[in-house]
Amino acid sequence: MMPLYFPEDKTEYIPAAISCILFITGAFFTWRIFVKASKREMKKFDEMEKNLHKINGTYQKSDS
Repeated sequence: MMPLYFPEDKTEYIPAAISCILFITGAFFTWRIFVKASKREMKKFDEMEKNLHKINGTYQKSDS
């Protein structure tokens, strides 16, 4: 097992903190992009489904 290393000079933590903050920020924005894309796809799907039901004459308004 490797021994733990805790530096005496705490400024050695700054690059690690910056990297961590950048990674978390990037992950958050990537997640937001996926959520927005998913909502757009759902909206397209609902419109396509509505049009399909209109063509077939089987459209029923849902309760939700």
